[in-house]
Amino acid sequence: MAMSEERTSGWGAIEVRGARENNLRDVSLDIPKRRLTVFTGVSGSGKSSLVFQTIAAESQRLINETYSAFVQGFMPTLARPDVDSLEGLTTAIILDQERMGANVRSTVGTVTDANAFLRIIFSRVGRPHIGGPQAFSFNVPSVSGAGAIAIDRGTGRTESRSFSVAGGMCPRCEGMGSATDIDLTQLYDERKSLAQGAITVPGYTADGWSTRMFSESGFFDPDKPIRDYTETELHDFLHKEPVKVRINGINLTYEGPVPRIQKSFLSKEVDSLQPHLRAFVGRAVTFRACPDCGGTRLNEAARSPKIRGLSIADACAMQISDLAEWVRGLDEPSVAPMLAALGQTLDSFVEMGLGYLGLDRPSGTLSGGEAQRVRMIRHLGSSLTDVTYVFDEPTIGLHAHDVERMNVLLRRLRDKGNTVLVVEHDPEVIRVADHIVDMGPGAGPHGGSVVFEGTVDGLVASGTATGRHLDVRPELKREPREPRGSIPIRNARLHNLKDVSVDVPLGVLVAVSGVAGSGKSSLIHGCLPRADPSVTVIDQSAIRGSRRSNPATYTGILDPIRAAFAKASGVKPALFSANSEGACPNCNGLGKTYTSLGFMAEVVSVCEVCEGHRFTDEVLHYRLRGRNIVEVLAMPVEEARDFFTERPVRVMLDRLASVGLGYISLGQALDTLSGGERQRLKLAIEMSGATEVYVLDEPTTGLHMQDVDDLIGLLDRLVEAGRTVIVIEHNLDVIARADWVIDLGPGGGHDGGRVIFEGPPSDLLRADGSLTGQYLRRRLGAAVLPA
Repeated sequence: MAMSEERTSGWGAIEVRGARENNLRDVSLDIPKRRLTVFTGVSGSGKSSLVFQTIAAESQRLINETYSAFVQGFMPTLARPDVDSLEGLTTAIILDQERMGANVRSTVGTVTDANAFLRIIFSRVGRPHIGGPQAFSFNVPSVSGAGAIAIDRGTGRTESRSFSVAGGMCPRCEGMGSATDIDLTQLYDERKSLAQGAITVPGYTADGWSTRMFSESGFFDPDKPIRDYTETELHDFLHKEPVKVRINGINLTYEGPVPRIQKSFLSKEVDSLQPHLRAFVGRAVTFRACPDCGGTRLNEAARSPKIRGLSIADACAMQISDLAEWVRGLDEPSVAPMLAALGQTLDSFVEMGLGYLGLDRPSGTLSGGEAQRVRMIRHLGSSLTDVTYVFDEPTIGLHAHDVERMNVLLRRLRDKGNTVLVVEHDPEVIRVADHIVDMGPGAGPHGGSVVFEGTVDGLVASGTATGRHLDVRPELKREPREPRGSIPIRNARLHNLKDVSVDVPLGVLVAVSGVAGSGKSSLIHGCLPRADPSVTVIDQSAIRGSRRSNPATYTGILDPIRAAFAKASGVKPALFSANSEGACPNCNGLGKTYTSLGFMAEVVSVCEVCEGHRFTDEVLHYRLRGRNIVEVLAMPVEEARDFFTERPVRVMLDRLASVGLGYISLGQALDTLSGGERQRLKLAIEMSGATEVYVLDEPTTGLHMQDVDDLIGLLDRLVEAGRTVIVIEHNLDVIARADWVIDLGPGGGHDGGRVIFEGPPSDLLRADGSLTGQYLRRRLGAAVLPA
């Protein structure tokens, strides 16, 4: 579709020609620069393939090529996207739903520079004065030393020098805020000797290098049971500091298992560890707030200076909306520019609906949506222009009230002279776009085409799936179902809940609503009684598996698939497992090779032997109904439903399709699924169990309006089958079609934590003080309230 002169003549366009990445079908289009362009379409239609894996990926690849050959040698090699040409690209900054890194020292304050501003302000204004900004940094330890420096080599004259660095790090917890207690009995079997494999830490086998470090160090008798060690020997065995040893002519460093575990396992977020290591840490380690610093991460000196009665630790612990007010009340001319910059940063948090956070919140605990908005804050104050910002559903986790504010921020980025590309399903974001690209018409192999390109009015008139749903107002459920009992919650005071007592009805579809930070998750996840095994919580947390995990392995259908291949080919099923005999020997069945550079991010590259297929060439010769195992695992669920006749496989594929996952492929890596996709995958598995009460956390995440309708139908069917479904949800269509609504608020953080409404959605429309009710009226177009 041709672009209007007005949109392209001023600043030009990003010209895409012949894009074929993933399911894209030779897509060609012009995207106007310095405009807000929204890419929409049903789930799996090719939006991310076009925006992230074509436009943003090529921009990053071209930027990498500008570095010297030496620097490029340390960077991952990025393949060129499958596209004929891309013209008019600018630097792309990707703001996606990825959780923030696993660095335990990273906090909301450190990733947004708010902590840096605070450190400067306290170093100049705080009393008593203790030093420069680094004296308030929990990442800098206090160190001192002395020595002699040669002044005249001829005479041997020396001069004594001393130095000291005042850092803010708590020496007990090393700036991590938590102390760990290690259960020593989980580290070794006292009945065995080192030669017999006494060490029970993962990775320490009797004949492995790690164990040989102990048994051949010369410090211990390798044949002596641990229980016979003297007190000194046991202490050295467990806690000995690093010391050089020589084993078989090789210089190595001996270190006790306790300090080694602290450095290797406990320096990372536990959830980022591999499953077997995570299980070991769960057994052997207990975490608690550091008794010296109280969890603030700072030493006593850093906590002593005050400004108007507050230390820097107090400021970081405050709710950001309150901290912003405190900063505005400071009148300190010596740091006025810093106060202005900090105030602007804190106000951006509030504008994005994140005012309920604290600067001391560990960044690894943020949800994908929260992490994306925190990253966005850094760019709002950036002086860069003519940059392409790429957003992946920035409204995830936002109440309708906060979506309005997000729209203002997106337009602010555009007005600074940037190109803003947004992959989004929310109708309110679509309506404020300068330009819309609608992908479809279906998902997976049925999508991959641009079905509309233009303005909002044109989209509504186009007749596409998005256009039809954009102009349709949802209706309240005509006859809400009657509850058949309830689950009582009494005097809940978890986090920001204020002595909440509420009855959660059974046998109906219950929507729990409220602005971000109002206490929804605290009430349902933290206070809903779960002693009954029939209550199943299905959230968006990462699925704990390995790099090899995919929907086929996670749902259990890979076993009958392998059996079907084995029967058709007359060979063993193990041959069709990338974890067993059929695995490519070069990459061990991963399809990729991982290179750790230690000081840089891990480099991932496609295996050169199997070209990413994961299997040996021999395996690829065996076929089931004309397809080999790689082709079968590449099938989307919808296509696989038509291919497989095996009943166990068909039943699970039907469930996956019913929860809106018909477009994902059977072999897609689980760590590439969004939070919403992971949750629906878990729901498909749980649908066959004895679950009586389902608890879902924003199940509409990542779903197109058409898919939301299908999901509501599925939830209704579960309730009709006698189940109870409780959804924590912002989507107004889900709230409108629920049987019962529990609305929390009125605000977030300490401004929330109260139940401000409970009852059917029709009554919510009349509820005073409910932001959810206010925006539900607008969504329904309810000028006249129901009688």
